[in-house]
Amino acid sequence: MKPSIEHQTYLKKKKRTKILVLCTQLAILIGFLLLWYALVKTKTINEFIFSSPLNVVRVIADLIQAGNFWNHIAITCMETAISFILAIVLGLIIATLLWFNSFFAKVMDPYLTILNSLPKVSLGPLIIIWVGANTNSIIVMALMISLIVTIITIYEGFMHTPDEYLTVLKSFKVSKWKQFYYSVLPANKETILQSMRVNIGMCLIGVIMGELLVSKEGIGYLIMYGSQVFNLDLVIAGVVLLAILSVIMYYIVIIFGKWINQKKD
Repeated sequence: MKPSIEHQTYLKKKKRTKILVLCTQLAILIGFLLLWYALVKTKTINEFIFSSPLNVVRVIADLIQAGNFWNHIAITCMETAISFILAIVLGLIIATLLWFNSFFAKVMDPYLTILNSLPKVSLGPLIIIWVGANTNSIIVMALMISLIVTIITIYEGFMHTPDEYLTVLKSFKVSKWKQFYYSVLPANKETILQSMRVNIGMCLIGVIMGELLVSKEGIGYLIMYGSQVFNLDLVIAGVVLLAILSVIMYYIVIIFGKWINQKKD
């Protein structure tokens, strides 16, 4: 069946808006880089402190030429992926247990609030002592930052499932497990996907924090090493790599979410 004229107009408008948004985003990025370069060239800002786009490109090229660039990227990606998967899986399991047992949920409520409000950075030295100065401590640190938020977000979504979704199932005296599987879980698919989109950034932050403290590899290590030897070009190059990596990971999660939605449809 051929789409209506109104639908075709809507699709064209949506496509134009998408292109306009992308062009605007690129224009802002290019404008920022040009402004940064101009401020450095005119000595409005100190090149030693603020680096420059060309210096950042040169540092990244040197890292690639040295042969350890992709190793640093791979280490950070691996640690982020592991902590991200653990946060989503454990968060979903614990949120499900809280939904099934209201008494357990009431008992855990103040503890979740306290754990969520704790400054996770200050726990870094303790985590290193408990777990060891290794990759495990980095993953644990990232998990601490993201897990509690995941539990709270998904559980709140479960508890605010529209009543009409459950009323019919309850009227037929369906078991609570079937209520969860056929009503609560499908109704909160977008909540879970939204939690994933937020979590990928939080896990990356946690990984970088851990790498700043204990790692000898990864983007966080590059940033820390650069600051120790006053190589601010390396520090800013690390920050740029971190920004690029976060965008790539975010869009991977978005693509995964779209795939899940299409598969369900």
